[in-house]
Amino acid sequence: MKITDATGVLAALGHESRLRVFRLLVEAGPEGVNAGAAAERLGIPGPTLSFHLANLSHVGLVTRRQQGRFIFYAANYALMDGLIAFLTANCCGGRACLPKSGHSASTVGRQPRTSSRSRTSRRSNERSLP
Repeated sequence: MKITDATGVLAALGHESRLRVFRLLVEAGPEGVNAGAAAERLGIPGPTLSFHLANLSHVGLVTRRQQGRFIFYAANYALMDGLIAFLTANCCGGRACLPKSGHSASTVGRQPRTSSRSRTSRRSNERSLP
C-alpha cells in the first residue's frame, strides 16, 4: 500500500459515523448488511448513511451488491488487512512484537496507567504553568 492510499483510507475512517458504519460492516461478515438495516442499527438517517457509505466506497473500504431491490454493503477485508500491514510494517525494528489480532477490545485506546505519584507531579506542574 502506498502512503497516499493509506492517508485516504485513514481520512475516511477519521469520522465517527463512518468508523461506526465500517465497524458494523466488519462485524457483519462478508455477507454484509443492507442499507436500511444498517441505518436502523446505527440510528443514522438513510441519506446520511448513504453519504458515509459513498465516502467509504470511494476509498475502497466498502463493496456493494444488489440483491433484488436491496443493496448490501460489506467491508473490504483485503484492504483492511493491507492497511493494518502497512501501519505495522517494520514495527519494533522488524521483530514480531504484535499479535496478529490479539488486541482486547477493552484495552484498545486506553491511556496507559500511571502511578499516583506521576499523576500528582503532573498536576503540580500544570498548576505552575502561566
